[in-house]
Amino acid sequence: MATIEVVPMDAPLGAEIRGIDLRAGISTAEAEVIKDAWERYLVLLVRDQSIEDPHLIAYSRHFGDLDMPNAAYAGNVLNHEYPEINVISNIKEGGQSIGKLGDGEAVWHADMTYNDTPPKAAILYAMEIPESGGNTCFADMYSAYDGLPDDLRKRVEGQRAIHDAAHNSAGQRRKGYEAITDPRKTPGARQPMVRTNSRTGRKALFLGRRPNSYVLGLDLAESNELLDAVWVAATKQEFVMCHEWRVGDIIMWDNLSVMHRRDSFPSESRRMMHRTQIIGTEAIV
Repeated sequence: MATIEVVPMDAPLGAEIRGIDLRAGISTAEAEVIKDAWERYLVLLVRDQSIEDPHLIAYSRHFGDLDMPNAAYAGNVLNHEYPEINVISNIKEGGQSIGKLGDGEAVWHADMTYNDTPPKAAILYAMEIPESGGNTCFADMYSAYDGLPDDLRKRVEGQRAIHDAAHNSAGQRRKGYEAITDPRKTPGARQPMVRTNSRTGRKALFLGRRPNSYVLGLDLAESNELLDAVWVAATKQEFVMCHEWRVGDIIMWDNLSVMHRRDSFPSESRRMMHRTQIIGTEAIV
């Protein structure tokens, strides 16, 4: 316990956890220190890890039960030996993708908010990274809400929006869904645009992703105008930190209070990430 250290990043959110070796495992007391830091800083970085899937799973379980990843947009390419692990990769073997999301840009989003009770957190481990690109940025939705102009804050209070279930964050249509031409018919959960933390009472924007979203009860033009204004406000640089990956990095983030996006990278490069996610337990209100 004496060696664990929480070092805030020089950024609007995020901290680095030092002094732990996830191959050796962590104690319950160390997990509590990390939980406290996670709640305060929303995004945590652990560097220089050399672990395998069982270590990642064991570490993740300190923070809750694990959610099973969905099948990929083009079929089931999950880790069959450890089904709790989601494979995020552009690598192909025998002409078949072994992971999800490819090499394109992933737009700002929170994960699986098209479910009524989305995952509360995610943990991502870097195994192979490209020489350039593929970096991940995070935006603090508490600060984004607090920073809204008064008139815009009043406009989003009490509003609900559709969170698209038909596409992933790279814009790829998921298997079994039809193309969407009218956002009012988008499949997915109807979520409040402002979420209240059940423990602290603090409010955060809760937006999912912008494409195919629609604010219930508004005409389409008014919905688009409101969503565009909120998204510009939510992703200002003053609320954002960006992470340049190194092999052995682990990033963990609060999925209910943070949005994230990924830069594109050269298609000939290899990027391999293994990921877990923590089951959500609270209704979004």
